[in-house]
Amino acid sequence: MIRRQLLAAALGAGLLLAPLSSALAWENEVEALKQRWEQINTRQAEGQRRGSLKSLSEEAERLVQANPGAAQPLIWYGIIEASHARERSGLGALGSARTARDALERAIELDPQGGNGSAYVTLGALYDRAPGRPIGFGNSDTAERMFQRALEIRPDGIDVNYYYAAFLEDEGRKNEAREHAQRAVDGTAREDRQASDEALREEARALLSRL
Repeated sequence: MIRRQLLAAALGAGLLLAPLSSALAWENEVEALKQRWEQINTRQAEGQRRGSLKSLSEEAERLVQANPGAAQPLIWYGIIEASHARERSGLGALGSARTARDALERAIELDPQGGNGSAYVTLGALYDRAPGRPIGFGNSDTAERMFQRALEIRPDGIDVNYYYAAFLEDEGRKNEAREHAQRAVDGTAREDRQASDEALREEARALLSRL
């Protein structure tokens, strides 16, 4: 009797621990993807990044497929594939941009905060930079909505303020662009994104001096 009770308790604990172990596994893998993405974007030369991002995107896609209900793997798949799109050209770049957009939009259905706003920042940049219809999906109104949502979540973020400032410059709204470029310069880098945030701070300084 006691042995059966112990066995039942052990099985019950196993059922409780299995989802937790699974979550921890993908969290560790997301962290590894994030760190490698940082290294590729801040340390590799321009000509080397495309191949590295392609491999990293394939890894992120496999993680998404293994964890279909988790938002964070989708967010990082979208961020990585958006970076991959930037390194490509022509239809290949547009295909990667569409893949990134779809992943990020699925992610915010699961997590309305979009990974502390990161999904919205990347979506804003994608809608800003993609060509418009009928070739692509670019749309200035949608881009601005995405940036505004990111600002609601993280108003002092270096990334959102820099990309929004660049968008505003393209729209001819220079006073607003100057304000957000300054906010990017003054922003606090995130501990887990320090290298890429500091790189964007430098770009924001350059943008501010140009404005």
